[in-house]
Amino acid sequence: MKRSLAFGVIVIAVVGLLAGILIAGQSRVSQDAIQSSVIRTPGLIDSAWKLPVAATFNADVTWQSNGSRCGPASVANTFRSIGEEETTEAEVLAGTGKCWTGFCIIGLTLDELAEVARTNTRRKVSVLRNLSADAFREHMKRANDPGRRYIVNFTREKIFGAGAGHFSPIGGYLEAEDMVFVLDVNEDYKPWLIERERLFSAMNTIDSDGDKKRGLLLIE
Repeated sequence: MKRSLAFGVIVIAVVGLLAGILIAGQSRVSQDAIQSSVIRTPGLIDSAWKLPVAATFNADVTWQSNGSRCGPASVANTFRSIGEEETTEAEVLAGTGKCWTGFCIIGLTLDELAEVARTNTRRKVSVLRNLSADAFREHMKRANDPGRRYIVNFTREKIFGAGAGHFSPIGGYLEAEDMVFVLDVNEDYKPWLIERERLFSAMNTIDSDGDKKRGLLLIE
């Protein structure tokens, strides 16, 4: 028993080390690029937080625990906003068999995150990919519906010039400005606004891990 326990500890330590190397090896985004690539005008950000869905987050996002767990953190924050009991990364991952080392090695695909979300909710969870620009716009128009929650899977490279794939909840859509409010779960980025077309471009890309397009997770 002691030998098995020691072996398990060694395996977790090695996997954690490898995960840390993978995460550290991702392209870094400078603070200047973060600030200059998206919109943070105080008046617009204030308006965005007042949108019907964004308001359910209470201007509070629980940051992801490490660079690989943006998906579980996005689900946890989304669940909190709709009154589910599972509101931590550990709780949404319970029973899924994923990220058991504390790291989601090379991250989760959109389909894998859908499985995670479905494990601990009775709500309908849908994967939306291969969307046209027009279909994406229609979904963003519905992102202010309190009965719906969207999580977007996109690549940071298209927006910030560097970075890898990422998940974050969508807080809503400022239709007059044609801007989407992204509740980024990474503390370095924090929530930001972006033109709908730019977010679509970053979402409408191939996830090399699953060889499928990124897209949206809809929880309703």
